[in-house]
Amino acid sequence: MRRLHPALRAAALAAALLLGACATPPERKAEPAATAPSSTQSAAQAAAEAEPTRALQRGRLKPMPVRPLSIKTDCRFKDEVGYGGSAVLDVSYSEVRAFAAKVEVPKRGSCQFDLADFKQVLKEPHVELQARDGCTVRMWEQGEQVTVAFSECAKRCTRGTFEYVWPILVDRTSGQCT
Repeated sequence: MRRLHPALRAAALAAALLLGACATPPERKAEPAATAPSSTQSAAQAAAEAEPTRALQRGRLKPMPVRPLSIKTDCRFKDEVGYGGSAVLDVSYSEVRAFAAKVEVPKRGSCQFDLADFKQVLKEPHVELQARDGCTVRMWEQGEQVTVAFSECAKRCTRGTFEYVWPILVDRTSGQCT
């Protein structure tokens, strides 16, 4: 058997990959969608939106309960590289009574959040606080954890810090946060 020169072998491989990319995949049997796509919605979007419904029908996903959020904690956390912070939360039946949070990012700076700067704009399906500068704080429960997430809050941080801020997770049973 004759061996091809490495350059010819690479060219043949590239041509095979290019031809393979042009091939059409075999047709799959279409599953019934939960909702028919509208004229502005593509069939791919409709299929993507129907997937959670099909997963629910197969029993793999459990729907998250929509119930009022209630949690009270005063916690501090720090990981092995120095990322840390604190959170004070008092939320009763989705009404925020107290909220303060601080996040410290090593070698970057910190961010501070205080309820006095925010107005509660949403209670369900998640709690949402909004400040005049556009900063939004969202809180929701997911299993035994409550997530406190921040968006558009760079003005509440030292310069360049907000890009490194992660949500604060609070364990509902212990009240500890990470």
